[in-house]
Formats: sequence, C-alpha cells, structure tokens
Amino acid sequence: MTLLDRIRPGSEAITRGLRGFRLPALPLGPLRGPLRRGRRFFSRRTPKGLYARSLIIIIAPMVLLQSVVAFVFMERHWQTVTQRLSTAVVQDIAAVIDIIDTYPQDADFANVTRIARDALRLNVLVLPPEPLPAPAPKPFFNILDGILSEEITNQINRPFWIDTVGESRIVEIRIQLPDHVLRVFAPRNSAYASNTHIFLLWMVGTSLVLLLIAILFLRNQIRPIQKLAEAADGFGRGQPMPPDFRVRGASEVRRASLAFIQMRDRIERQIEQRTQMLNGVSHDLRTVLTRFRLQLAIMEDSEDRRELEHDVDEMGRMLEGYLAFAKGEAGEDVGELDLERVFAKFEADAALNGVAIETDVSGDPSVTVRPAGFTRILNNLVANAMRHGSRLRVQARKDGRWLTVSVEDDGPGIAPEQRDEVFKPFVRLDEARNIDAGGTGLGLAIARDIARSHGGDILLSDSSLGGLKAMVRVPA
Repeated sequence: MTLLDRIRPGSEAITRGLRGFRLPALPLGPLRGPLRRGRRFFSRRTPKGLYARSLIIIIAPMVLLQSVVAFVFMERHWQTVTQRLSTAVVQDIAAVIDIIDTYPQDADFANVTRIARDALRLNVLVLPPEPLPAPAPKPFFNILDGILSEEITNQINRPFWIDTVGESRIVEIRIQLPDHVLRVFAPRNSAYASNTHIFLLWMVGTSLVLLLIAILFLRNQIRPIQKLAEAADGFGRGQPMPPDFRVRGASEVRRASLAFIQMRDRIERQIEQRTQMLNGVSHDLRTVLTRFRLQLAIMEDSEDRRELEHDVDEMGRMLEGYLAFAKGEAGEDVGELDLERVFAKFEADAALNGVAIETDVSGDPSVTVRPAGFTRILNNLVANAMRHGSRLRVQARKDGRWLTVSVEDDGPGIAPEQRDEVFKPFVRLDEARNIDAGGTGLGLAIARDIARSHGGDILLSDSSLGGLKAMVRVPA
C-alpha cells in the first residue's frame, strides 16, 4: 500500500465532514435596517457627477493619509520631544532645589540665581514662604501642561503651581519648599517642541499643491466625457453635433467618442434611407389613389360611387397615418416654439366646438423642441380631450431644463389597466377613447414616439376634472 492510498481514506472522511459543516449565520437581522438607512443617507448626500466623485476619490485618501501622518507625528514625535524637553527642564529645577537644600547658608541665594541663569537658562527667584496661587484652569489641547505636571510630580514630588498659558514665550513654575517658594521662569521652547507648526504648514501646503495639480489634470480628463455626454444628449433630442466636439482624452474616452460618432453616422444614414423609401412609397401610393379619384370623378353620381369615394378617402387618411407613424418626426430640426401661440389656437378651436377650456403657461413660453412634432403631440391630445369632454384644462410649466404640459378633461377617462395598452400601435378601445377619429389606433403611439424622440415621455393618469390627464414631459 502506497502512502497516497493510506492518506486517501482519511482525506475522504475529512471531505465528508467538511461538507456537513456550516458556519453559524451572523445575527445581522437587527442591523439591516440601520445599515440600509445609512447607505441611503450617504447615497443622497454624495455628489452624483463624475468630476465631483473623482475629486472625492483623490481627496479622501489624501486627507486620510495626512490625518494618519499627523496623528503619528503628534503621538510619537511631538509628544516624545516635549516629554524629553520637559524632563530636562524639571531635572534642572530639581538640581536648583538640591543646591538650595544643600547650602542653606546662602541667605540671598545669589549664587543659585547666577548658576541657574548662566548654566541652565532659568530665571530663578527664591521667595519667602507664601501660599501657592489657586490652580489655573487646564488649557484645552495643551500637551505641555500635562507632561510638565507629570514630570514635576515624578521627579520633585512637592507642591507646585504652573502657568503655561500666560506669557507665550515663558513658562512659570512655583515649587513649595519647606522655608521658601522657588519661582522659576523657563523659556517655553526649552520645555516644548514649539516648531511643530512648521511641519503642519508644510503638510498642508504640499497637500494643497498636490490637490491643485490633481484638479487641473482631472478637469482635463473629465471634460471629454462631459462633451461626449452633451453630444449624446443633443443627438437624442435631434440637435446637430456640437462644433467643438472632437475625439480627445484618454484612450478609453477616445474609443467611446469614436464609437459614438460612427453610431451617429449609421443612424443618420438609416434615417435618410428610410425617409427616401417612405417618400417613394407615399408618392407611388398617392399616385394610385389619385387615379382612383379621377376614375370616380368621371363615373355617374350614385350610391356606389359615394361609397367608393368614402373608401378612397378612408384609405388615404389611413395611409397618411401609417406613413406618419413609420416616418415620425426624426427628420425635423430643433427650433423655438411659442406655447402661448399654440394655446391661443386651442382656445379658438374650443370656442368653435363649444368646449370650455382653461390654459396657463408658467415660465418662459418659448421652448426648444421640434416645433412640428411637438405641436402634433399637443394637437392630438387636445383634440382627443375635446372629442370626449366638455371641459378642458391645458397647463404648461417650464422648470429648469424640463417642459411639462398637461391636458385634462372631464370625459369618461381610461381604466388604469388599459393605459399602457393604448400606446401600442393599432390598439383601439371600443368603449373608451382613442386619438384617431378614423380608427387606425396610431394616435397615442405616434404621440409617445415623438415625445420619446425628444428624450421625454407621455403619462396618463386621473384628472381632477373627473376624466383623463395626459402629461407630456420633455427636455426643453
């Protein structure tokens, strides 16, 4: 038996044991709600733009790194240096106290004062015994006060009073001796690492310089992406290519820009070919219908002739509807449309049909759309509302870069479960309403197609008047 044969049975047993082993599930149930709310909170408050998010990606690690460096410096370097300087100053004070205790015959302590001044850089005064001042309030964020107090307690272990927040360049220390009070004035830089601000200034300065360089380079990298997004948005709205758009930026952005240009060219060629084909088809079919009308014109007036003329007219109208649906308004250029003039026409039509109408335009009445296509949307919706209602309300509101037009009536409306169906081509509602009077079932389909070609959409809902509310929302 080989070694492998000896190991294999044990391995299989181990494998079977591991298959049956399951790690205990972590009790995350109570935490899911707070985690989900926290994620939504940060998601709502974080910027959505690529430029701002890229800046956060650069700034956040830099701030984190600088914070860690500053903390390590404060914790290790600054505190260590201050600790050693304070230890040295307290040792010098302890030496002065030792001299005073050893040679008490020096009544005026002139030699002690001279030695402390010349050798230790301390201004020392030996005062008569008196109570120490009341403890001063502890300074906020002053590392010197805590370290110096700790060193005096450890090395001298006598009652003391210190003032580290008075004169900015001087630290005052008072030590209670058995028969005197030792008052010491020490330079702050002898007990404190006072040049730390230089490091902080260098750190902040270099961070700002690096951040400025990053912003400049990042802006140059983001600008081609923004231009590509603007060109794509304009193409969706039927606008021409921006004159300053060109392939530039990083290699990935260049490939995306080149792919967009090629896609735009292919779509424009397809639209042009389709338009030419539809023009040819419509010309040939209209020619045939014209021959039918000429042949009917030379026929004697009869009931059969009138029925045939009605059928030919119906065929022509249906042909126009089918061609309009197939062609759409893609070939129309974007231009300015005055909504007040369009609404005035609606008021005149309502007066002729005996329908009450309310119109309102909020904001700038001049909008940038495909004028013929957008006018056709409104004409279809208003005509449909007039056909099924006796009271209309047409409102337009331009809010920022969005235009919203709502058409409401008091007619029978459309059931909620059928509102999506009426936008499908060739679908008619027998008992409800449809835009096409002749029954091709293309009115709402054409209207939604034109709205979506503008980058918007049409939504149906209940009206406050009791009927149907059709809302058109497009960028303008």
